[in-house]
Amino acid sequence: MISVDLIAGARPNFMKISPIIDAINAASGEGKSITFRLIHTGQHYDKNMSGSFFEQLGIPEPDVNLGAGGGSQAEQTAAIMIGYEKLLMESDKPDICLVVGDVTSTMACAITAQKLHVKVAHVEAGIRSGDWSMPEEINRMVTDSITNYFFTTSEVANESLRKAGIGNERIFYVGNTMIDTLVKHRPRFQKPEVWDEIGLEKGKYIVMTLHRPANVDQEEKLKELIQEIIDHSGGLPLVFPVHPRTKKMLQNLGISHDRLHMIDPLGYLEFNYLVESAKAVVTDSGGITEETTVMGVPCMTLRDNTERPETITEGTNELLGTDPKAIKPAMEKLFSGNWKKGQIPHLWDGKTAKRIVEILVDKLG
Repeated sequence: MISVDLIAGARPNFMKISPIIDAINAASGEGKSITFRLIHTGQHYDKNMSGSFFEQLGIPEPDVNLGAGGGSQAEQTAAIMIGYEKLLMESDKPDICLVVGDVTSTMACAITAQKLHVKVAHVEAGIRSGDWSMPEEINRMVTDSITNYFFTTSEVANESLRKAGIGNERIFYVGNTMIDTLVKHRPRFQKPEVWDEIGLEKGKYIVMTLHRPANVDQEEKLKELIQEIIDHSGGLPLVFPVHPRTKKMLQNLGISHDRLHMIDPLGYLEFNYLVESAKAVVTDSGGITEETTVMGVPCMTLRDNTERPETITEGTNELLGTDPKAIKPAMEKLFSGNWKKGQIPHLWDGKTAKRIVEILVDKLG
């Protein structure tokens, strides 16, 4: 029997882990000898940021919750490593520790597993922004430096791993598990309360998300950024589910406008209902650029770099940078009807998790 530890710690992880759980259950039902233990590190501990995802995506209650909680990057990393090390030393070790994405939990559990001689598989391996100021980039680089099996979303990621000296026999181009989740749950998207509260109409509003330090930690820049979006958004409502980090900054700045609707973070089904019907999305998230690409929604990314270049070369995403003055020309392009249509990248077909599980069974069985 092949045993797998599935590590989930923060909101994006749950979207990537959910289809892998489904695929393991399906393989087990077909008589394949594979089982899993779901480990929630507790990195995200706010119910809106994590708890509802278990309910909405049909993820079972975690077998273990390490309860790492908040704190600085170092405090979180330490708490997760201590908790996972204790678990591995006090229970049967798995055949493999499977980590996803690029959050603190990913790096911390990969390190802990390898030090206790447990192999590591990294889902979404090889993606790079080149920006070492992002904690996620450090997490990716450290994780990939000690990974045994690399599951990738694009040929760009494959090439970055090859350049780092990884042999092709350890690189598996499988697609994107986040899109598996999107494909499965798209028919179940739920209209959020804000839709009727402010009278939203399909294609007649813009969704915003901002949380990266480069955008939200400098008060004047954040104020200018939001003002530019308000000024050039064609009179449309702006729906802004506010990350806890950003909410604090906005309260200090006293930003408000009758078209700017700041709401609490939404569940997966409600948020993607909003995105699917939006005129466009303005974001600094990486994952949202993947979802907008598959749903064909114009996306403006307020970052100087991206680890998901296929959303630009193939999808509906454009990288604007972090200068607020980039908003106006992008909005003019949107409202003139000249935004690119895009296409869905190769293997982003809803079957990625099945491919991952088949490879794990083949390699470890």
